[in-house]
Amino acid sequence: MNDTDRTKVIIRNLHSDDIPKVVELQKASFPLMAAEGVYWKPDHLKSHLSVFPEGQFVAAYKDKIIGSCSSLIINLEPEYKEHTWQEACGGSLFKNHNPKGDSLYGADVSAHPDFRRLGVATKLYNARKDLAIKLGLRRIISGGRLINYGENAKNMTPLEYVQKVKRHEIKEPVLSFQLRNGFKFIKILPNYMKDPRSLNYATFIEWKNPQFVE
Repeated sequence: MNDTDRTKVIIRNLHSDDIPKVVELQKASFPLMAAEGVYWKPDHLKSHLSVFPEGQFVAAYKDKIIGSCSSLIINLEPEYKEHTWQEACGGSLFKNHNPKGDSLYGADVSAHPDFRRLGVATKLYNARKDLAIKLGLRRIISGGRLINYGENAKNMTPLEYVQKVKRHEIKEPVLSFQLRNGFKFIKILPNYMKDPRSLNYATFIEWKNPQFVE
């Protein structure tokens, strides 16, 4: 993979005929979670397209779908309320989507493991930022899985783990990436989603729209 290959990655909105490819992408991206049945099914993706087509993106490379992200708009009260993935999204069909909300919620990002040096996740995050600015939303928020926490859980709490990641003492690909992309760590979210690698812990992260006007 080289810089020329990076320029060939196109970010666009999800189309209905992409759905089978995104389902396969999910299985390749999250094998442990997929083994437990935690991945987008076709009906979920169809619902996302129905409720908020602008918020669903894919990364296309040549004839392959190598990345995707799903988003919805919500209103969280209070603004840093502890929540689970299910509570924020209203389940896998995005029943919580609220066009009058102020926050773009990042429900998931997936990048195919064979194509991870092409800047796919960064391009998808940038598409979300552009959308939040375009729609005049106040911020982007999400729960980020602490995917290596399970390996360290005997020695530290989730918060201690995050603090070590921020000091670059522990490698944590997801949180480190999010911090590099301008997101701020707010707090730990316990029981966020069923995920053996993170022991169900996630980080509440936030990116504020620099162009937002009250």
